[in-house]
Amino acid sequence: MLRHSPMKLLISLLLIMVGAQASAAKLAIVIDDFGYRAKEDNQILALPAAISIAILPNSPHGAEVAATAYQQGRDILIHMPMKPLSKQPLEKDTLAPSMSAEEVDRIIKNAISRVPHAKGMNNHMGSEMTSSLSGMRNVMRSLSQSNLFFLDSVTIGNTQALNAAKEFGVPSTKRNIFIDNHQSEEETRTQLNKAIAYARKHGSAVAIGHPHPSTVRALQKFIPLVPADVELVPVSTLVGYQPATGEPRKTLRMQPEGVNSTLPATKPETKTPSKSEVKPHESAKPTTSSDDATPTLAEPELTNNATEQQPENVVSPAELGICDIELPSTRLQGIELLMFVVEAIYQDKTLQPLITEKKMP
Repeated sequence: MLRHSPMKLLISLLLIMVGAQASAAKLAIVIDDFGYRAKEDNQILALPAAISIAILPNSPHGAEVAATAYQQGRDILIHMPMKPLSKQPLEKDTLAPSMSAEEVDRIIKNAISRVPHAKGMNNHMGSEMTSSLSGMRNVMRSLSQSNLFFLDSVTIGNTQALNAAKEFGVPSTKRNIFIDNHQSEEETRTQLNKAIAYARKHGSAVAIGHPHPSTVRALQKFIPLVPADVELVPVSTLVGYQPATGEPRKTLRMQPEGVNSTLPATKPETKTPSKSEVKPHESAKPTTSSDDATPTLAEPELTNNATEQQPENVVSPAELGICDIELPSTRLQGIELLMFVVEAIYQDKTLQPLITEKKMP
């Protein structure tokens, strides 16, 4: 149990914020199209658990891969097929803007049942679907009921995915770099270095790749050489995802100095921390990727079509009880951590007299 006055606590939080902002940049790598290539899928699963995977819901090995990834503690996403503008073969149950909200919800719920332990969803292809605000509203309406976050793969410049996600309160972020539009180990390593540069500049980055043999080889060589100032993280840490559980969440109990631990505590009104959003990505030139083992192709990235002594008249903190702060289930960084804890303190009725009343000595 922490025993600090509110003033000392706020000073400590400021120090935490400074330390967090000076910490490593965050890089999340997501590998799409899981469930078709057993060999390459298993090679990716042999990499650190910070590498997230996205599984096609109707793939033959999807459920098996999901079970293995879950045991590893790895982030699992549903790689949801969505209709592209280009004419090409489509996966079964590909979402389209013309579908009703009920049909979209049915397909998404079926996909969730086929990819157990999924925390989020991202789009497979989908330039036509993601550029439709009404279509993406149907997607986010369904996701808001399932506690899944959404990662926009950004296959078209005028995507409406994040706009729709905000309307329905769905945690979301977007892809910043494609690492293997060209199936070349050298090109993939070049793109991975671009992802590091982006993360350093903006604080975080999301890179998406596919289980091509050249991508696997590039990652195997790249990951041991990731610089010390860059941290590989699961993609869920960049969207403020908080899994639903049947158990009460843990709380941080901050008790003023000199207070007996048996005193009753007043529960604060806590707010969910604001969702982080990655800054707009740097567009790349249109390219085409091939995928000879998957029935549908990964759609390429497109361009912009794309303590002090207290005055005697101030109430002693010892009379104010205990502040319980509900801890988030994911690690918060920098200003988000500061805002989360300060907001919880501010909402605590027992501490509000110290915060809202300024008394002169």
